[in-house]
Amino acid sequence: MGRVKSCDLVVRGGRVTGPDGVRVADIAVTGGKIADVLPAGSTVAGAEEINAAGRFVLPGLIDSHVHFRTPGLTHKEDWAHASRAAVAGGVTTVFDMPNTRPATFTPADARAKDTEVRGTSLVDYRFHAGVNPDDVSSLAAFEPAEAMTAKAFLTGHHTAPHVLRDPGRLDELFAVAKRRGLRLLFHAEDDDVFALLDEWQGTPSTYRDYERFRPRSGGIVAVAKLIELARRHGTAAHVLHVSSREEADLLTAAGATGLPVTWEVTGHHLSFTAADTARYGSRIRLSPAIREQADQDRLWDAVLRGEVSTVGSDHAPHAFEDKVLDAPDAPPGLPGVQELFPALYTGLRRRVPDATPDELLPIVTRVMAAEPARLFGLAGRKGAIAPGRDADLVLFDAAENWSLRPEDVQAKCGWTAYAGWLFTGRVERTIRRGRTVFSRSGGFGAPEGEWLTPSAVGAGR
Repeated sequence: MGRVKSCDLVVRGGRVTGPDGVRVADIAVTGGKIADVLPAGSTVAGAEEINAAGRFVLPGLIDSHVHFRTPGLTHKEDWAHASRAAVAGGVTTVFDMPNTRPATFTPADARAKDTEVRGTSLVDYRFHAGVNPDDVSSLAAFEPAEAMTAKAFLTGHHTAPHVLRDPGRLDELFAVAKRRGLRLLFHAEDDDVFALLDEWQGTPSTYRDYERFRPRSGGIVAVAKLIELARRHGTAAHVLHVSSREEADLLTAAGATGLPVTWEVTGHHLSFTAADTARYGSRIRLSPAIREQADQDRLWDAVLRGEVSTVGSDHAPHAFEDKVLDAPDAPPGLPGVQELFPALYTGLRRRVPDATPDELLPIVTRVMAAEPARLFGLAGRKGAIAPGRDADLVLFDAAENWSLRPEDVQAKCGWTAYAGWLFTGRVERTIRRGRTVFSRSGGFGAPEGEWLTPSAVGAGR
């Protein structure tokens, strides 16, 4: 395209970052879209100009795994608070999970959810449809505008009551999704394994017992079944919040053979181990459980090697008074959308201390921008800094050391498991479609986030 001479916004002289590397450039924005990416020092003029010299400029990050609790669970979180937490962490697009009240089982549920969210969101958004375990064929009613992805729970917990247990219906689900071109997402732990263990050993008596009562065997069994179903049907499947080294090995091997299987790791599983439970207790209770150091090491290796497709927050807040209930009753889940990017980048710095930000930030853009956009139907609009894409940008100081104070927490629950952590790297400004929605000096922008129209779900892996 021809070089633009004037535009709405110019972001000047930043270290523009993508999966393939970093370059110093000027970014010209018109009508909420990136009009051009020009050599630094260009003569393009902007009605608004932002000096990004000395800062990295990343594409707006995509968190493809959030529970913003709308509708029906807004005493735990609501979209206004959650979207403020997102943009404070550099996230401009989210994919919300379906286990709300009511669950997002039908196109009407999705439209009603949009009606409730609209006008409160600082981020753009899409919804993952929910798999109704009593009628998996109902997914066929979704048009691409309503959902191109669907999540099934293979085990349940406090906020996930709809569990797909029947093997015949799971097989049917893969067939329906293949016919409709849907990518399936899974909470992949086998409920029968857990039921057997519960019958034998009962419920945990302390927080530290939790991991033993929800062990890796549940995930390993479920992942093995899903790989075989993906092989049989050719259906794209994405396994969420992988927690163990065995699951990581199985999923990586499946992808390497060409099966349409991808997987996610969460910031929480990269940040905490079972040993941390002595200090944090139920604040870090997750489903799947936090596992051992060797598991965390394997997950980090997978991020660094490019085996992991996405890193998500699994942002799932609960009121603190719920989290401190007795061990059997404390629900799994914690806030994380605000903490995800700093936790991921800080972890990368600690894992590879000799690497430069120019080497590490492209990893962030791959797992939190380019790959989520490709896999979940936003390729061509989100996930990269390129002409024609939405002008979603994050200005990032890669050197600043800081801690998340209680007054900085934007989630409605008001607490963070990362209290007292020393992060390296801080979001200074978040821009969504050409407008600043967060800056450290100016606060938050207007809640004009949109329910996005998809392009096409990325084929295969």
